[in-house]
Amino acid sequence: MHKMLVAGNWKMHGTLSDALAYAEALRPREGVEVAVMPPFPLLHALAEPLAAKGVALGAQNAFYEQKGAFTGEVSPAMLVDAGCRFVILGHSERRHILGESDEVIAKKLAAAWEAGLEPVLCIGELLEEREAGKTEEVLTRQLAILAQFRGEMKPLTIAYEPVWAIGTGKTATPETAEAAHAFVHEELARTFGRDVRVLYGGSVKPENALALMERPGVDGVLVGGASLKAESFNAIIAAGAEAAARKQEEVGA
Repeated sequence: MHKMLVAGNWKMHGTLSDALAYAEALRPREGVEVAVMPPFPLLHALAEPLAAKGVALGAQNAFYEQKGAFTGEVSPAMLVDAGCRFVILGHSERRHILGESDEVIAKKLAAAWEAGLEPVLCIGELLEEREAGKTEEVLTRQLAILAQFRGEMKPLTIAYEPVWAIGTGKTATPETAEAAHAFVHEELARTFGRDVRVLYGGSVKPENALALMERPGVDGVLVGGASLKAESFNAIIAAGAEAAARKQEEVGA
């Protein structure tokens, strides 16, 4: 059983004063790993207060070179220097708004691993793709980039985020999430050569977090809007701890 992870993606939100108050208000729980992914300017300032709480720091993106003449980009090596353990790669907003291809994302994966980061690779289908019955086809294509790294013991987390559920208020039902996660776990074994932790993302809230995380194959959540307030994020962390405890009981039964 994979360690439950509750990760918060702040996207383009947050000021220094608010971020420091947020870190102070965080309440991690036993049995669940917690990570926060703020914007780049807040990474250095949050590294120490988050570490004091036992919370991991992550970034929302990285470039595929460690240094060079790439104005406006941030390298994986810089993220490690800032105290990051995780980096989000392939988020749907990077894919569909900024045009990142699977090939570019694969290069970023390699660079992140070279620097010692654990990528959180985001995958997921558009609404029209789901309605056309192409969900598994899309997920297979997005995971295919892992074949070139097959068998390598690199740290990796996958985040299944159906694009139609991100920031829309629509959430995949627990049954839908479970079915997609089962497929992703199977595909990981085929392409990457081993199974890894798979998170669910897409309008996760305190009200639905437990129902999602207690499902088989759902190893945590990547939270967007509901991670911006410590109170709601703490509630999701508590749900993750409860889901982890229930799954541990099932394993021991």
